[in-house]
Amino acid sequence: MSDNAERPMPRLFLIRHGETEWSLNGRHTGRSDIPLTERGEVKARQMGEQLVGPGKVLDPANLCTVFVSPRIRAHRTFHLLFDHLGKLPDHIITEEVREWDYGKYEGLKPAEIQALNPGWFIWKDGCPGGEGTADMAHRVDCVIDKVREHHRLWLEEGKGSRDVVIVAHGHFNRVFIARWVRFPLSLGTHFNVEPAGMAILSYNHRNLEEPALNALNLYAQIN
Repeated sequence: MSDNAERPMPRLFLIRHGETEWSLNGRHTGRSDIPLTERGEVKARQMGEQLVGPGKVLDPANLCTVFVSPRIRAHRTFHLLFDHLGKLPDHIITEEVREWDYGKYEGLKPAEIQALNPGWFIWKDGCPGGEGTADMAHRVDCVIDKVREHHRLWLEEGKGSRDVVIVAHGHFNRVFIARWVRFPLSLGTHFNVEPAGMAILSYNHRNLEEPALNALNLYAQIN
C-alpha cells in the first residue's frame, strides 16, 4: 500500500436505465421486460455521447468492468451508452443486479397495492411472492463485496482499473446506495433515483473503510 497515494481513488458509477412507459406511470417493474420509450432511447444515447469516451467522465481506459442487468431496459441503456465507442468495455450481464422482485405486486401502481394491502411499505415488508428485505439486502451486499474487491485490487495492488459501472434499476440502486454507506436497507426510501440518472460512489479520506456517496441523479431524465 506504500504507493496507493499516487493512484486516483476508485469509483463506482451506478446508473439507472432510461425511461419506460411503466416508469412514467409508476408501475412496479421487476421481472417484466419493458422497453425504453423513444424519449428514453434518445436520452440514453445523448448521455453516452456526453459522458462516455476518452477523457470524459466514463473513460474506457479507466473502466475495470461493467455489471449489467439482463432486463431489456437496462441492457439497452448499456448499449446506448457505449455502442458509439465501436468496442464495448468488459461487462457482465447478471441477474445479481436485476430489479427487486415484486412478486404478486409486479405491474401494479402504488395505489393499487395499497388497496390490496393497506399500509404496505416495501422497505419494511418486502414483496409477497417475490423478494423480502433480507433477500434484497443480501443480494446487494454480495454485489458490493465484488465491487469493493475490484477497488481494493486497484488501490492496494495496482491491478485492474479504477472504475466500475453498474447499469440497473430504481429500487435496486436505492438499496445499493443505502447498503454502500452501511445504512439499513430501509434508508433507501430517502434516495430518489431518476431514469437515466447516475450516482457516483467512492470513499472518504482515501480509506476503503469509509464508503461515501459523492453524487446523485447526475444527468437524470427528470419528468
